[in-house]
Amino acid sequence: METNDNKNLSKAKLLAEVARLKKELKKSKKYGLVWEEKLEDVVELCKEKLPILKEVKNKEIETDKTKPVNLLIEGDNYHALSVLNYTHSKKIDVIYIDPPYNTGSKDFIFNDLYVDREDAYRHSKWLAFMEKRLKLAKYLLKDTGAIFISIDDNEVAQLKLLMDDKNIGLFGEDNFVAILVWENREGGGSSDSKHFKIKHEYVLVYAKNKPKFLINKEKIPDEDAYTYTDKYEKERGKHKLIKLNSASIQYSKSLDYPIIAPDRKEIWPSFKHKKACWRWSKEKVKWGLANGFIKIDKNKSGNWVVYSKQYLNVDNENNPIERQRPPFAVISQYSSTMATKELEKMFHGKVFSYPKPYLLIKYLLNLSTEKNSVILDFMAGTGTTSQAVLELNKEDNGNRQFILCTNNENDIATNICYPRVKKVIMGYENLKGEKIKGLGGILKYFKTDFVDGEPTDKNKIKLTAEATEMLCVKEGTFKPVLAQNNYKIFKNTDHYTGIIYDPLAISVFKKVIKNFKGKFSVYIFSLGDETFDEEFEDIKQKVRLSPIPEAILRVYRRIFK
Repeated sequence: METNDNKNLSKAKLLAEVARLKKELKKSKKYGLVWEEKLEDVVELCKEKLPILKEVKNKEIETDKTKPVNLLIEGDNYHALSVLNYTHSKKIDVIYIDPPYNTGSKDFIFNDLYVDREDAYRHSKWLAFMEKRLKLAKYLLKDTGAIFISIDDNEVAQLKLLMDDKNIGLFGEDNFVAILVWENREGGGSSDSKHFKIKHEYVLVYAKNKPKFLINKEKIPDEDAYTYTDKYEKERGKHKLIKLNSASIQYSKSLDYPIIAPDRKEIWPSFKHKKACWRWSKEKVKWGLANGFIKIDKNKSGNWVVYSKQYLNVDNENNPIERQRPPFAVISQYSSTMATKELEKMFHGKVFSYPKPYLLIKYLLNLSTEKNSVILDFMAGTGTTSQAVLELNKEDNGNRQFILCTNNENDIATNICYPRVKKVIMGYENLKGEKIKGLGGILKYFKTDFVDGEPTDKNKIKLTAEATEMLCVKEGTFKPVLAQNNYKIFKNTDHYTGIIYDPLAISVFKKVIKNFKGKFSVYIFSLGDETFDEEFEDIKQKVRLSPIPEAILRVYRRIFK
């Protein structure tokens, strides 16, 4: 027979189980995107190996030492983004990517195999691939930054839901800015569909923090139409003339009245024998005549015509005009054909199908960057973003910096992306034999590499020794100053980086830098997390100290957990 104590115990267990189940239900997704999680080899590799950067010295390009240092990283973009999470956390202003569209036509590789249209997990594999990279990318953006993602109908719906999901660490619906429609084809569009001719793709725009992200407004393009001058020009600017009669607005008897010409004849709002009316009321015309906003003149046929004056700087109520406007969400002036021809001119033949036009990316960057912005493209492909950045710098005398990341599938990094960047920087000869002048600049070429990830003392020593290039990238100090067995020093124009591989070398290092003018970022090897503040107390105003490899491992623990 069950006792009261046993009954109470059973009831308590039951209530505890109900509470646990309620908690689990709260965790479960009630709205949003659900997909089958698929393990990815390049991600699993990071459980055993840690990514680093190794510079390819013979691919460095430098034509102008005053220009910013641009980066090209060859390797899987998951590994490149992992490294950038240490070197460029919250340093990127704008990200543009052109990911695989997952059409099922050999455009998306997952675990070394093409994903075809019949694959039951086609969308799940793509989402797993994108989620991991977009999470890493978000950490890189400044609070004022934004990401632009090209996509088409195959995955636009899934991408929008993925980006809207803040619970998994992505941008969130509150940070959605716009879906831009890009008319990518000239003429009638694609005949791939049996139902509609498709001539557009999309660019999804998300901000890191929407209230802090600003779009640069466009100039209103018709300023050249303002050519007329009069006595009001000084305060109102030049003006253009707009006929006051109209057949396009809804007819109103109150707007169908005569205006008296200088010769005292009546002018009626006739419009090529159509029933018409004036755009302004009698009272407003009276005001316009008194204040110089109306002009009555004869046309070539000798007939009187009534115009309203639209001034450049004020509207027809004499209010100031903002001569800029937010950009339209439909982009129609750049085509894929244009991009293909651009590459053909550079490489003297077709080397890639369906590249993005650099003018499209230049347009997006013109709206979203300032002159010193850092732009990342971690799906760089043919290197279009590099040309867009350098062309924009030339146009407004800017110092924007680009970072490109690409794998080397089908030799795209070595045979297309890098050569294109080199041609844009140094110049090239086009198909017609014409010399195209280079835009100038600096490029550093890196490859991703790995060290063992097990946290042993031996591996920590190895990671510190192999992290030199990463630290130079982080600090932007690429010029070697001094290289000893136990420490190295690098610099840029106004900043130094010191790397101390053995703490016993601290005293020697301090003596060496005593007479250096400028600030130092000093990285000191430590098996733990020791910062060695006491050893640098006498020159603390000169140095900023960081332990390595712990600072790197801390980032990797967050990413690879």
